[in-house]
Amino acid sequence: MDPALAAQISEAVAEKMLQYRRDKSGWKICREGNGVSVSWRPSVEFPGNLYRGEGIVNGTPEQVWDCVKPLAGTLRDKWDENVAGFEIIESITDTLCICRTTTPSAAMKLISPRDFVDLALAKKYEDGTISSNATHVEYPSCPPRPGYVRGFNHPCGCFCEPLPGEPHKTSVVAFFQTDLSGYLPQGVVDSFFPRSMAGFYANLQKAVKKFYG
Repeated sequence: MDPALAAQISEAVAEKMLQYRRDKSGWKICREGNGVSVSWRPSVEFPGNLYRGEGIVNGTPEQVWDCVKPLAGTLRDKWDENVAGFEIIESITDTLCICRTTTPSAAMKLISPRDFVDLALAKKYEDGTISSNATHVEYPSCPPRPGYVRGFNHPCGCFCEPLPGEPHKTSVVAFFQTDLSGYLPQGVVDSFFPRSMAGFYANLQKAVKKFYG
């Protein structure tokens, strides 16, 4: 992919992530428990919902980042039950790549395995926050594979934010707006995402403890 175009697209996604992070309006809580809150509002990117997850994870921002980053060396596919495989298709810079993620069947097999091809950017901010910023891209050399339905991630990402005075804790704020494609009842989709996001936080905490003690 043209590096200049990739940089332009990914920086626009990063700007959207910051807007989502700052904008407190219109969110409706759909799941709360174990210190994790999941809320949603209608997406402006596609006819579905934008979901926001918020929770505190025991671990430094760098440790948490190693578990969630969409870059080489990530631990994501080793702990996230919603990620069956992760591969980098094209490395554009150290912080920008095109990746393919596969997901297993879910919701008692009502949702069949999916694959996603995304342009992903890592950013670090002055306050120590590290973020992932991703969106789907067309990549002709990586068509959908047999046995998978191609899904589409609209601008999504995750902020690993330091907590003042708490160097070994990280605030994790995640945004998802995913078009799973296929012929899925809306009720299945609407119940799957809040549940899977709550699971994401629980499994992330276990992963940080496992890999970093």
